[in-house]
Amino acid sequence: MLRFFNTLTRQQEEFHPLEDSKVRMYICGPTVWNFAHIGNFRTFVFGDILRRYLKYKGYDVTHVFNLTDIDDRIINEAAKRNITIDEFTAPYITYFWEDFDALGNERPEVTPRATHHIQEMIDIIAKLIANDHAYESEGSIYYRIAAFPEYGKLSKINFSGNITGGSERIDTDKYEKEDARDFALWKLVGEDEEPGWDAPFGRGRPGWHIECSAMSMKYLGETFDIHAGGMDLQFPHHENEIAQSEGATGKQFARYWIHSEFLKIDDVTMSKSKGNFFTFRDLREQGYSALAIRYLLLSVPTRKQLNFTFEGLQGAESTVERLRNFRQLVKEAKTGPGSDETIAAKITGAVVEFERSMDDDFNTAAALAAIHDLVREINTLMSGDRLLSDDRAAVLEAIKRFDSVLGIFGNEEAEILDTEIEALIDERNEARRNRNFARSDEIRDLLSEKGIILEDTKDGVRWKRK
Repeated sequence: MLRFFNTLTRQQEEFHPLEDSKVRMYICGPTVWNFAHIGNFRTFVFGDILRRYLKYKGYDVTHVFNLTDIDDRIINEAAKRNITIDEFTAPYITYFWEDFDALGNERPEVTPRATHHIQEMIDIIAKLIANDHAYESEGSIYYRIAAFPEYGKLSKINFSGNITGGSERIDTDKYEKEDARDFALWKLVGEDEEPGWDAPFGRGRPGWHIECSAMSMKYLGETFDIHAGGMDLQFPHHENEIAQSEGATGKQFARYWIHSEFLKIDDVTMSKSKGNFFTFRDLREQGYSALAIRYLLLSVPTRKQLNFTFEGLQGAESTVERLRNFRQLVKEAKTGPGSDETIAAKITGAVVEFERSMDDDFNTAAALAAIHDLVREINTLMSGDRLLSDDRAAVLEAIKRFDSVLGIFGNEEAEILDTEIEALIDERNEARRNRNFARSDEIRDLLSEKGIILEDTKDGVRWKRK
């Protein structure tokens, strides 16, 4: 039985979706004003593993993953360049999905953009005004925290005694508010200002928090199963989502909340504001494979902080190479007929331990340990030509099951080993010496299709995986 820590209750709970065979979940995606850094991708890779494991367990999953394409940073950057916000965000949306795909993530079923759901936001705000959970001040609309006594139930922050300016994390909009804790749902925009949208309560643009409430409830309903995101979103973003959603509907918003812990560099939290961050592309340009980056990001369970080091990334590179080589060796192993009862039990036991680990709050570290234990056992058997054909098939099936969740063995169809790469590079060099440029180009294209990039340097040909 799948059990995981629910931030809302601060307890590890058995997971029971609203509908027995279906799971509806929402994960906060990126704000597309720049390249996503690997701290962001740690959360997104976890979201992918969550999605994959729910499917592994037999659930029909509807996964909604938003793109925030309107906020102050986007507006300011677009204005500096004298372009529209759509023109500014378009390339970053493309870059994000390129990186997302390269990391081996499955695309969610629904990937809504905030600017495409303004009407849904207006409708929720109108409900909140009508039931006195929101009010107007100098043309902007604010959520009235005092109208929602349960405010703070997710973050467990005690707000008693708060006064204006009493917390650095409280929204400090420039307009007058009834309470320092109240947050903007709709911000006044002048007639000549851009961007802005017309609404019954005045021309404006949405506050950040209302965007996720509108997009999640549109596609998942007023109450859904799982809401996940980074630890930094727990307060105020997720707390405010709950207040405005439940204030509008009178129903529970999300039943289970999961928060991914921070990624650190040299024990300091990675963030753009601190300048201590790497994007996925930074690491790829340094020659590290997407598979190694993915492996490192999932190697520590999501509720534990991960300290990024290049030594750790280099270790991940070696590990994924061993896993790829192992799968190929199993395929090519010479086997006798039949099955060994003891070996069959070990293979089954590895799968059971993998599932037990994932069922225990998505313990990816323990799940990886089960995989590596099996790899050692089977390598020992293969070194003595003691692997039998039925057991080989069972190992390959186990690998397929492991990889359907973790995605760490690489694309089998594009698989190519280091020795094969070196052999093809030698053949290409020979073709070039013989001025057979057609064959040289053919080999380069073949390697590119397999995810290998060649770089011709003064010291010879270098290669790296995409």
